[in-house]
Amino acid sequence: VAIPCNLLAEFALAPATVLGFLALATAPAAMPAAKALAWCASWPAEWIAQIARTGAALPGAGVDWPGSWAGAAALGAVTVVGLLLGRRLLAHPWWCAACALLLVLVTTQPRPLARVLTGWPPPDWRMVVCDVGQGDAMVLSAGEGSGVVVDAGPDPALVDRCLRTLGITRVPLVVLTHFHADHVAGLPGVLRGREVGAIGTTAFEEPADQAAFVRGLAAARHIPVTHAAAGEVRRTGGLSWEVVWPPPGTHPEAEGPNDASVAMLVRTAGLRLLLLGDLEPPSQRALARSPAARRLTGVDVLKVAHHGSAHQDPDLLRRAAPRLALISTGEGNTYGHPAPGTVAALRAGGATVLRTDRDGALAVTGGKDGSEDLGVARH
Repeated sequence: VAIPCNLLAEFALAPATVLGFLALATAPAAMPAAKALAWCASWPAEWIAQIARTGAALPGAGVDWPGSWAGAAALGAVTVVGLLLGRRLLAHPWWCAACALLLVLVTTQPRPLARVLTGWPPPDWRMVVCDVGQGDAMVLSAGEGSGVVVDAGPDPALVDRCLRTLGITRVPLVVLTHFHADHVAGLPGVLRGREVGAIGTTAFEEPADQAAFVRGLAAARHIPVTHAAAGEVRRTGGLSWEVVWPPPGTHPEAEGPNDASVAMLVRTAGLRLLLLGDLEPPSQRALARSPAARRLTGVDVLKVAHHGSAHQDPDLLRRAAPRLALISTGEGNTYGHPAPGTVAALRAGGATVLRTDRDGALAVTGGKDGSEDLGVARH
């Protein structure tokens, strides 16, 4: 990936560098002229950045490799073997062509071929919890190539990769449960190359810088931004959902962004899924007393609040009594997520508990509309 990306970026390097230095040299004497030069330099610089982003987003663009001296020795050995084999392959054009084709397929990983080889995504997926590290990003199937995205995770590349593996090109709605970076910083990855209808957010716009970041991206793309509140009911295709939290206006339980998270009760293919954002116990208790509480009993799937932290309301967990509990959290995170007590409480209630840090991306599958079949696939 690096070689073609560098070749494509090379012709923009000289103008970006020269114009950038001219802007620096001109700034002390003539700031308007320096700004004009900097604006001119931004075009080749943006080309270089776009090439880098596109290359980095390819599924096979990078390979995890162990560190330490052992990793360095292994890399050296692989390099030597590759060179020896490469010299022999040069005498066999057909083998060279086959290896080149294999390399292209491994790097680009076309979706039909990837589905045949890996079984991902399963054909009847209803919701996918993307593996985005320490954060949340979910996709609700809304038909072929279409999905409602709930949160965007902390990294644009990771959520973009997840959506591409699912073949999502249209997003009727992006729901951002609250404005913490681990839920909204990946939004550029959702918007990249996709048709997005609207963005729904909590009305509690804190942290202010992240809320401004979201609004800036939406304005640049001319995407409307609305506030979600309890009582809102929407549908697209065979997917429907009800916002069950937060209540309209201000409420005393909203001591911070987590407590003002948008929580949703989703219905798809005969299944009920409860997505709790990062709700803390005060809002969880208030939700259990709200008019929507009677509809939250005995759900099929629970997206556990706040990455499975220890801050859970036991009564709400007992009321929800999910068959399947999904936790989105990062491997080796410093927060202790998920808390052992939370996992134990969910299992004691009869739930199967899966987590992205150990199980990777998770796809909830269901039977045909009207059935209550429930399955889960791991990526």
